Amino acid sequence: MDWDKLRIFHAVADAGSLTHAGDTLHLSQSAVSRQIRALEDSLNTVLFHRHARGLILTEQGELLFDATRSMNKRIDAATARIRDSEEEAFGELRVTTTTGFGSLWLAPRLPKLYAKYPNLNIDLMLEERVLDLPMREADVAVRMKEPSQADLIRKKLMTIRMRLYASPEYLAEHGAPDTIEDMRAHRLICQNPRDSQVSAGMMLNQRLLANADLTLTVNNYFGVLQAVRSGLGIGVLPDYILADFPTIQRVLPDLESIEVPVYLAYPEELRQSKRIAAFRDFVQDEIVAHRQTRRALEAEQGADL
Repeated sequence: MDWDKLRIFHAVADAGSLTHAGDTLHLSQSAVSRQIRALEDSLNTVLFHRHARGLILTEQGELLFDATRSMNKRIDAATARIRDSEEEAFGELRVTTTTGFGSLWLAPRLPKLYAKYPNLNIDLMLEERVLDLPMREADVAVRMKEPSQADLIRKKLMTIRMRLYASPEYLAEHGAPDTIEDMRAHRLICQNPRDSQVSAGMMLNQRLLANADLTLTVNNYFGVLQAVRSGLGIGVLPDYILADFPTIQRVLPDLESIEVPVYLAYPEELRQSKRIAAFRDFVQDEIVAHRQTRRALEAEQGADL
């Protein structure tokens, strides 16, 4: 089968348009169209349904697109390994993690990584969905549970707990609850238990919602934090936020979720990758510094209670 035609087919299927694929490939629309027709003739099948709004893959087209997508990912992996034979980390590194951890903890620390490796380009993918690392949907993941996929190298980074926090201004105006039942006099800010999140946080949220009349539910911790800092109420947040937002105060210090493990994982085939090593070492160093800062702040806040 003609590899060049497959490359053009993949671009068209990915873009859903002959024109957009042509722009990507630096080919005219007519040249792209001729290559697709030639591929369909060689396979004796129709690969696209054509209509005014663009192109839709047929069942046969979907089968071929699955194959070309896998081929592209394998080629990307091979390219990454070849480039990683250089002495310095550079190029694209696709990192996936949760919205909360990525926006509140990881992203603010990335300037240090870029300062050390200016030729590294991070594609940071923040979502709760677990991406398939062996299929190269991402290069490295930081997840709130141990990855179950095969052929992965895993390293436990730390553990976190979900706790209650409020701004000093809110506590000065409304006071602090002494028991979970007292939460009925306060607005609870948390993630909706129906949203995708770690089970430990979901269980704590369910317990608190059963003892709250005033609520604000947000679908990620970044939103919860902003509402807490604005003095809107008392929020359920991961304890890692304390190191970067030391002014917020812990509420009901005896109430917290069970421990949530945080893992870093990447495919076995990227074991020798210098981009992976640079990111892994950076995260581990930041975890050590973060842990020291958090312990000092927790001790300070505990002394004030």
